[in-house]
Amino acid sequence: MERFFGGNPGVVFIRLAVISLIVGILLSALGLSPYDIINSIKTLAQRIYNMGFDAIEWVFRYFLLGAVVVFPIWLISRLLKVAGKGGNSGSMHSPSSRTE
Repeated sequence: MERFFGGNPGVVFIRLAVISLIVGILLSALGLSPYDIINSIKTLAQRIYNMGFDAIEWVFRYFLLGAVVVFPIWLISRLLKVAGKGGNSGSMHSPSSRTE
């Protein structure tokens, strides 16, 4: 179970609750509500239905707009994880333990 959650499930749920609270405060400060987001999704679906094949280009533009933010953040987070794992492997041998 811990492997699926990425840690102790209780700790993960608490962490998610705190992050949700922070994001909720930020979205509230921006004047957004859950109802606005749901209505936006409904409007998006209605526009896609009404626009037909032009919707493919419209959705692709939104995909690119989101990808400009999401993919660099994902790439940086992966690189930081790989760099963090690589830096710990050489710590088993300290230079002071050598005998000359």
